[in-house]
Amino acid sequence: MIRNSDVLKNLSIAILLGIFSLLPQTVVAELPDVASLAEKYAETVVNIATTTEPKPIVQGQPRGGQQMPLPFEGTPFEDMFKDFFKNFQPQQSRPSHSLGSGVVISTDGYVVTNNHVVEKADDIIVRLYDDTEYKAKVIGTDSKNDLALLKIKPKGKLPFAALGNSDNIRVGEWVVAIGNPFGLGGTVTAGIISARSRHIGQGPYDNFLQTDAAINPGNSGGPLFNMNGEVIGINTMIMSRSGGSQGIGFAIPSSTVQMIVEQIKEHGHPIRGWLGVKIQTVTNDMADALGLDKGVGALVSEVVAGSPAEKAKIKTGDLILTYDGKTISKMVELPRLVAQTPIGNKVSVDILRGGENKQLTVIIEQLTEKDIAEKRNIKPVDNSKSALGMKLSPLTDQLREQYQVAKDIKGVLVVGVVHGSAAQQAGVREGDILLRVNRNKVKTVPAAIGSIAADKGTAVLLLISRNGSNTFIPVRRKKDEN
Repeated sequence: MIRNSDVLKNLSIAILLGIFSLLPQTVVAELPDVASLAEKYAETVVNIATTTEPKPIVQGQPRGGQQMPLPFEGTPFEDMFKDFFKNFQPQQSRPSHSLGSGVVISTDGYVVTNNHVVEKADDIIVRLYDDTEYKAKVIGTDSKNDLALLKIKPKGKLPFAALGNSDNIRVGEWVVAIGNPFGLGGTVTAGIISARSRHIGQGPYDNFLQTDAAINPGNSGGPLFNMNGEVIGINTMIMSRSGGSQGIGFAIPSSTVQMIVEQIKEHGHPIRGWLGVKIQTVTNDMADALGLDKGVGALVSEVVAGSPAEKAKIKTGDLILTYDGKTISKMVELPRLVAQTPIGNKVSVDILRGGENKQLTVIIEQLTEKDIAEKRNIKPVDNSKSALGMKLSPLTDQLREQYQVAKDIKGVLVVGVVHGSAAQQAGVREGDILLRVNRNKVKTVPAAIGSIAADKGTAVLLLISRNGSNTFIPVRRKKDEN
């Protein structure tokens, strides 16, 4: 007689054996076929060798341009050594060489690589998979995104790799990097996308893909493939204390690469949109002062005169929450979105102003790079009144000259900051011009002190002008400070 318990026991064992028998096939079926991808697309990856020639050294004349005196000149030994030094040629510096990677993106010889691979190079040689070498011409570069577009003249049609859509890549998807690490050439590594939209402080348009596929020196400019054989990134840098791969590498997304390549082909350089605002990250202290639960959006600390932002009525103190329908969770997201906007496009911008939401329309113009940095020498003077540890004074003509403050700036001068005070800890400096307390403009010392006293929050949001540039600074009150 067979007991029910024996039947159940045997059935359970059979089920478990069946599950375990299926596990190996399931795991094997899910592993990526890196070998087939490498065989098919390795020929699209190139090695890039650059040479930078030294600047010539003129005999008897150093780089500064002043005549170099000969040794023993004006001494009894001058005649003895004159002929020797006359014929002496200073040793010249040797040419510098570097290696990198690239990927062919068209049959007629367009190659994408990093800007830092070819920057300042006098000679660029592209070596194909079969060791054929071609001299390359730089079509255009983008230092902000670290991209360069090269062109070679091949004898026939080249195998190429298509740029994919990096916007669709997911964290955890398999990727393959092929490149020229340490000059070895043709090296294949595999891993996954470990993060998206990384901002690592490399520039205003940071938006890297992060991968654990091994990337080492020499991989720069090489492609990062998805498992369909599409280039979804250009490998650009690693994060490492040793200089070698530690599982954190970064690639420029192909969506950015595609846009920059098209612009360089058409214009010879990238074309970027311009809004005309200076913005800041909204910290927790700022959020508290603005009445927000958390720091979101991009806080406008300055609007450029005549800019698209000014024409659209965007004002200092506005908090930009969305741009062209896209939520601005972090300040760093806005510059990239603006830069990618086609010139002349009308874009809706949602802002928070004085606790009220408003929607504005801005027409994006083309960015023109200008250097407006200015150095100033600040001299300390005595003060009369203070608040939050700031020593405040009216902007007299004498103080404007002493602190080099432009005549069109209206506000109150910070002539000193008490050590250890709330203002000092928040980053307020001597020479700053206090323009606003929260949203209230202040042009006199009593007005500034009154606005600070009237604010009952734990943090006071100050708008200051420093070296000609406006910046919001949240100052968290101390119990013993007004």
